Formats: sequence, C-alpha cells, structure tokens
Amino acid sequence: MIKIRKSWFEILNDEFNKEYFKKLQSFLKNEYKSYEIYPSEDKIFNSLNHVPLDKIKVVIIGQDPYHEPGQAQGLSFSVPENVDIPPSLVNIMQEIENDLNIKCEKNGNLERWANQGVLLLNTVLTVRKGQANSHKEKGWEILTKKIIEIIGKREKPVVFMLWGSYAQKYSDLIAPQHLILKAPHPSPLSAYRGFFGCKHFSKCNDFLIKNGETPIDWK
Repeated sequence: MIKIRKSWFEILNDEFNKEYFKKLQSFLKNEYKSYEIYPSEDKIFNSLNHVPLDKIKVVIIGQDPYHEPGQAQGLSFSVPENVDIPPSLVNIMQEIENDLNIKCEKNGNLERWANQGVLLLNTVLTVRKGQANSHKEKGWEILTKKIIEIIGKREKPVVFMLWGSYAQKYSDLIAPQHLILKAPHPSPLSAYRGFFGCKHFSKCNDFLIKNGETPIDWK
C-alpha cells in the first residue's frame, strides 16, 4: 500500500512504523477489499510522488479526495483529463484568469502544476465511494500534519495557499520564512466571500521570483 517516492519514504519512515499508521493500513486493507475506495491504491501518495521535498515551491492543502467515480487521482482539487471540472476548480481557474490575465486550459488534470513543484496535498488521502469524509480521523491527518510540519520547517521559502478554515488551522506549523496566503475556500458556497479577488497566484509568483525561483505557469 505504500507506493511512494524513495526520498519521501525515507523522510516518513518513522511515521510508517508507528502504531497509528499500522492501524490505518489495516483499516485501508479492509476498506479496499470491502468497498469502492478512491483513489486507486497506486495513487494514494500521488501528490508526494510528483514532488520531492527539495523541489516544492507551493503547497495547496485540500481536505479529502473526490468521492465520485473517475474523479480522484491523489492530487487535491485535480481530476483526470476529460472528466468534468468540479465547481471548486472552476472557481480556482476563474480566479487565475482574472488575476493573471491568462486563459487556463479547460482541463482539470493539475499534474501540469505538480510537475512544476506544486504539492497538491489532501489531509485525508482516501475516501469511500459517495461518502465524503468517510476516512476522516482514521490516521491520515496525523501523517499529513507531519508532512506539512516538515515542509513548514524547511529553510528554503515555500508558498502555502490555505483556503478555508480547515486548511488555515495548519498555519501554526509554518515558519516565518514562508509565504502564507489565506482566503475563503473556492467552493461555490464561499468563493464570493473573498476567494475571488484574493490574487494568490500573482502574489505567489512574485514571491517565488523574489526568492530566485521560476514562477509557476498556472495555465
């Protein structure tokens, strides 16, 4: 079940040997056997497999994977190509277009961001079909909190995009050299309360350039 990049495996090996993670593995083994679980087992750690720790430029924190068939691919907010773009991602793309005055690809597969150093990390990495938050408080949050803490202590500056109160509770783990960008969640329920107009994508790229990094192509 731990199909993960070697460098991340070494960083997180202590966590994988802890009791909570062994219980989580046992729970997942039964879940994958008994129910339809997303994403597929080989994509659970997709976000980490795309970006090694030293290559992370931006972290976007989500909650748990999409729970409808064909959507989840182990990257927060992302769906495979040719799948309808979910409402929150539609709003993210709208803000990018307004902020940067560009046209986004009409394609919800955000691997194009991940390949540039954007860590698209859900705090819960699996979900039961049709049941949002069904794998909440089973152990994932302990592991992902540790991952955020590790990145938050990194000396090289990173941009953290924290959308909504759920993501913003992780801000205490992030050291002052990093840029924390906070806004309401991009979901249709809250996007008009301040996500639209937050200009996070231009602020992010300005910060990366200032710190000697190549900006992200957000198209």
